[in-house]
Amino acid sequence: MPASHHISKLLDIMAALRTPETGCPWDLEQTFATIAPYTIEEAYEVAEAIARDDLEDLKEELGDLLLQVVFHARMAEEQGAFVFGDVVNAITTKMTRRHPHVFGEKAGHMTPDEVKGLWHSIKAEEKAERAALRGETPDAKPGLLDGVKKSQPALARAMDLQRTASTVGFDWNDPRAVLAKIREEADEIEAALDSGNDAHIAEETGDLLFAVVNLARHAKADPEMALRATNAKFERRFAYIERTLAARGSSLEAATVAEMDALWNEAKTAK
Repeated sequence: MPASHHISKLLDIMAALRTPETGCPWDLEQTFATIAPYTIEEAYEVAEAIARDDLEDLKEELGDLLLQVVFHARMAEEQGAFVFGDVVNAITTKMTRRHPHVFGEKAGHMTPDEVKGLWHSIKAEEKAERAALRGETPDAKPGLLDGVKKSQPALARAMDLQRTASTVGFDWNDPRAVLAKIREEADEIEAALDSGNDAHIAEETGDLLFAVVNLARHAKADPEMALRATNAKFERRFAYIERTLAARGSSLEAATVAEMDALWNEAKTAK
């Protein structure tokens, strides 16, 4: 069955949910602001399904995320702002424009580095065009990092800031140099701890996290996904401690730190 049929059915369902008098009371009272947190949550659940390599769950979570797009588009249509088709047209136009090496005259004749440079150039042009449509006349040329979205989660934004700066050569050439920077930042945290200044400790901790993101980037590891995997590993190992203590007729509260540490080491070797 054509994808267009399924999309039309989903749009009809959302329209019914948002129809006054006969629609769903909960759906009818929602706004862009109240739905936004759910949109973010669904995006994270997509990432979690990918981290688990659960393709069946990924299918479902992608559907949930698509519902968020349809929900926002429906509310915009009710206000006469735009419709779902405009959303699809906007991304289609953008992707075609940003890939002249696939859809344009330069198709098949660009290196990966040239593609990366062109991508940033086209994004800058699009930003200038949007500013012009809003009647804005910037006095100065936008900074290189101005295009990095401020609404992103901190880990993702740190990655984008570093990646963007690297396009002009502001970058480490060797991951081991980043590792040395991490050690330097750890030493600075130690000095901050000695000072007892909470604000200084927080600042140095942020510097350390930024450096760790930089290492992840050089290692071609997504820091968000890497941390999610570690969180899951921590949960598994801690659950092992809890289960083992319960089997022994004990509990977390009754166990000593030494007992829990020994079980943690067991969990590390358990399959």
